[in-house]
Amino acid sequence: MNFTFLLTAYEPPGPVNNGVFVLTFILFCLTIFLNLVLVFVIYVDSNLHKPMYILLFNLAVNGLVGCTSVCPKVMENLIKVVPDITHEGCLLQVFFINVHAASAYAILTAMAYDRYVSICKPLQYYSIMTPFKVKLLLVIVNLIPIILLAIQVFITSSLPLCGYIINKLFCDNLAIVNLSCVRSAVSNLYGIVIISILVVLPLVLVVLSYIRILIVCLKASKDSQKKAFSTCAPHLITFINFSTASLFSVIYNRYSVVSREVNIISSAAFILFPPLLNPFIYGIRTKEIKTAIRKILRGRVSAWSNEIANLKSKPVMVLNIT
Repeated sequence: MNFTFLLTAYEPPGPVNNGVFVLTFILFCLTIFLNLVLVFVIYVDSNLHKPMYILLFNLAVNGLVGCTSVCPKVMENLIKVVPDITHEGCLLQVFFINVHAASAYAILTAMAYDRYVSICKPLQYYSIMTPFKVKLLLVIVNLIPIILLAIQVFITSSLPLCGYIINKLFCDNLAIVNLSCVRSAVSNLYGIVIISILVVLPLVLVVLSYIRILIVCLKASKDSQKKAFSTCAPHLITFINFSTASLFSVIYNRYSVVSREVNIISSAAFILFPPLLNPFIYGIRTKEIKTAIRKILRGRVSAWSNEIANLKSKPVMVLNIT
């Protein structure tokens, strides 16, 4: 379908857009850099090749997918006279945004299960969290959202459209559905199925995991409670951070007319803030990651020092011309 949507949440080109462009560009680059650092540290340090950090590796990659699927187009539209996006581009954006959100929620659920096994069944941890089970979890948290959301985008793409104006900074599925000429029962029913499987179920599993963790901690010693809290705190903060951003985005998407300020705040809260904050949360709160970063930096500084020393120790050849 050769069709273009107009995105009306943008200010006309001018100082405001230029300022937002610069801020978005800085946050985008910082998000990319921090998540790449986290991915690199987990990849190169064999001490971090454990289920929890393998899942964290996938969460960082997921953050990269989420922000790169939106931010470049948002920055392009900030400096365009007519901010728009093609029908195909809009559907692709919807797909990647939703996969980012659903996979992140699924990964956080798998991480909650990992924390539950680690604290409630410590002696059985490595017999439960086997390499096969970790690979199975990775397939589930990535493949199921991709399949379910691909079907949703296919259903949305088949709807006839009677409008072309979207009052958002970027596309979302509900905005496209609301522009359709008909009300599709299949689309509505499938939307409920998607929410039940990809949102409600993970939330219930995370809550149940932490209820079990809390019960075990209440029976444990003070030292064990402190250790359990330090282990769970990064994940719990990340989960609350992402859930809050997602909830804000869902509420915001239910309204077709909101201020440009709300558009900007909601978009940043959903797309940029979770992947931007996750590396900070785990880098600051997780001892093993801080140790790995220090070890890599020390190794790099030592290598540079050796290179400089070798250059200084090399004899200088003097060419005599007679």
